[in-house]
Amino acid sequence: MSQTEQPQDHYAETAFRSDAIPRQAPPPEKNVWGKLESNFDVARLPWGNYIGVNPSIYEYEHSESWYRSYQYMGEQDYRRYNMINEMRWSQFVDEDINLFYRFLRFWFVFFSHLFSFIGGGGYFFVGVSIVVLLIEVFMELFWPKNGLSLDIFIIPLCVTALCSIATILRRLYEKNSIRFYKSNKNWSDDVAFCRRTGIVKSSRGDFPFYEFDAFIEMSADMKGNQFHSLKVRHRYPQHSKDERNGLPLDYNFPADGNIAQLYAMWDMLGRYMDVSQPLPDIPRLEPFRHLDPATKAFDEAGKRGRPATYWRDLYAKASEQELKQLREEHRQIVDAAPWGSRPDLMAHSVPGYGDSYTAEPEDVNAYGRFPNKADRFVERTEAKDSSPQNKPDNH
Repeated sequence: MSQTEQPQDHYAETAFRSDAIPRQAPPPEKNVWGKLESNFDVARLPWGNYIGVNPSIYEYEHSESWYRSYQYMGEQDYRRYNMINEMRWSQFVDEDINLFYRFLRFWFVFFSHLFSFIGGGGYFFVGVSIVVLLIEVFMELFWPKNGLSLDIFIIPLCVTALCSIATILRRLYEKNSIRFYKSNKNWSDDVAFCRRTGIVKSSRGDFPFYEFDAFIEMSADMKGNQFHSLKVRHRYPQHSKDERNGLPLDYNFPADGNIAQLYAMWDMLGRYMDVSQPLPDIPRLEPFRHLDPATKAFDEAGKRGRPATYWRDLYAKASEQELKQLREEHRQIVDAAPWGSRPDLMAHSVPGYGDSYTAEPEDVNAYGRFPNKADRFVERTEAKDSSPQNKPDNH
């Protein structure tokens, strides 16, 4: 029986369990793959020893991110068309549309979003047209040539009409984009982190989740501003590198906020893939909790401490302003979590693992907000045993 044919009531033998990480090959030498602070890597995040805190953008999503789709599709179709469910976390969207349609959609979205009064430049363009009108009136009053005419009002009226049409089209697009999404888009099962099998699928092959490491990667813009992102990278690039450019296989997971949010993102991804843990308690995964065996047992034992429809009921009643406040309060929880100096369980399973990328910022939160040359890096504490201190979501 293949991995994709596994019955839905249990996990594949390859499923990831943090308390049963198999022995693996040593990582590449430092001079082959680099060392700390090369390749803009700030720190490698530890395996296991979960904190149980989710990143804010997943804990309290903007309502349009999931609830509007859930309302329109219903629970059954939402499961099919969602990026993440109890089986896989997709990293790629496969659209069933032709190139001509993509071309038309691009210019439609470009026009409707650029000139719209809602989130676009509509007021700016109308303002510019009014300024031009006032300049023409001023010039005609003090340096008359042809006299004032109603024709001078044509430009601002046309610009206002154009922006109004763009606003209407944007409203229609936002209202019907879910219908388009359902009928034309599919989150790929071929490029995904698969919970039930413990496999990370990619265009370069399929690899076990425990062969990937998480890094905080730093980048800078033209002004010197520094940004951080979470990169989940394959530990053995000799087996997964891109033949065209030699780069290893990696995935980017966005998070909203400072470096602590990236730690929380890795913590949540680890718990999502770890079948010894229940699914992370976030809004878009709530409709699937009863479909995952470990999560179902966890909830039925009363350990979740929340109603089965907690997130659905919250989003049905809360305003966007209330959700924003909850989101800000949750950011404080993420900031206060003890992210630094945790043992790394992978050191027990990979020979030589602790000799590379062992350091991390002494103060995770301070580094994330104000990185500078005076920041200190400390060696991570060695894991004394292979039993992870697993924690489900801390509400």
